[in-house]
Amino acid sequence: MEVTPLVWGLTIVGILGLLAFDFIFHVRKAHVPTLREAAIWSALYVGFAILFGLGMLVFAGSGPGSEYFAGYVTEKALSVDNLFVFLIIMASFRVPREDQQKVLLFGIVFALIARTGFILLGAALINQFAWIFYLFGLILLLTAGNLLKPEDEEEHGADNFIIRIAKKFMHTSDSYDGDRLFTVENGKRVMTPMLLVMVAIGGTDILFALDSIPAIFGLTQNTYIVFTATAFSLLGLRQLFFLIDGLLDRLIYLSYGLAAILAFIGVKLILHALHENNLPFINDGEHVPVVEVGIGLSLAVIIGVLAVTVVASLVSPAGKAQTAIANARRHATAYLDSEYTHDPAERERIYNALLAEREQIIALGPKYREKARAEADLMDLLERARSSRDDAVARGEAKPR
Repeated sequence: MEVTPLVWGLTIVGILGLLAFDFIFHVRKAHVPTLREAAIWSALYVGFAILFGLGMLVFAGSGPGSEYFAGYVTEKALSVDNLFVFLIIMASFRVPREDQQKVLLFGIVFALIARTGFILLGAALINQFAWIFYLFGLILLLTAGNLLKPEDEEEHGADNFIIRIAKKFMHTSDSYDGDRLFTVENGKRVMTPMLLVMVAIGGTDILFALDSIPAIFGLTQNTYIVFTATAFSLLGLRQLFFLIDGLLDRLIYLSYGLAAILAFIGVKLILHALHENNLPFINDGEHVPVVEVGIGLSLAVIIGVLAVTVVASLVSPAGKAQTAIANARRHATAYLDSEYTHDPAERERIYNALLAEREQIIALGPKYREKARAEADLMDLLERARSSRDDAVARGEAKPR
């Protein structure tokens, strides 16, 4: 598929326009988006992506159109998994709720820039070296294996190596100054945690690109399709974060589904590499006759695995228990943190969510109820949050229920 410079230019201008619109009309003024706002804009961005894909089907044909949708769905699924890491980072930095949108938008812009660089590099390598498909396939197989291992949240938290390096070379403050990146402390200009969290998200974005770019090149080698599928998967990610914030822990089998998808694409890449083989130590440098996986089957496998993964996660009692316990801990911590939000309505929302999660824990079966009670820190947090609420009611700062 040939793409003219005009089409490239219009596409880039359109994507930059959407990012500028997002910043000017939603992020510039710090606020907590409502569930309705997040749902509407998430749906709109997904709609833009689907309309673009339908345009690809009409004007470029079923092949490029199917490649775009396969790439978009895969990158979107990987992006949802990345949101969980962003949640850990922002929780460890105690980012105020009103300012989380700005942090997320920065992460999206940085990811788009970083991945564009990787896309151009990957396209150049593919054009010069056919054996690069072996390397991409191996990367995806290793990534699939790593997804099956339990992750330590500390490696994504406020003390990861990226932050340790930043703190070593730059003076930092302990508290936020609105959404400013720098502030004055004791007469000295210092970096705020806001800049630190952006450094952390930017660093993790680079690591994510190392996995996602080989994955989409396993579905299509057309640079335009790779770029647009990646860009549209990132657009709207900010709104999606606030929409499924409380459900991220519910997707307990997402990592298994992603592992299966990445392993499938990894095998597909290696088969393609064997088909295009020119390495002298494999089949004397001749092409190896293997069965290649078509884009139709790839799209069916990706959608099928994701559907099974999501449904299994949503109906799983373990998923419900994990969601209630994790969200109760998160909301109790946020309610007790006076700097987390200065919006009374948001504090009320957090407390109401905490009450609902407490009821969910009480309603759990004996197995999961005992698991919650066994977590002493959680029970302590719940008790402290209740006491803080009672004190606020006594001071007239909150209405009694």
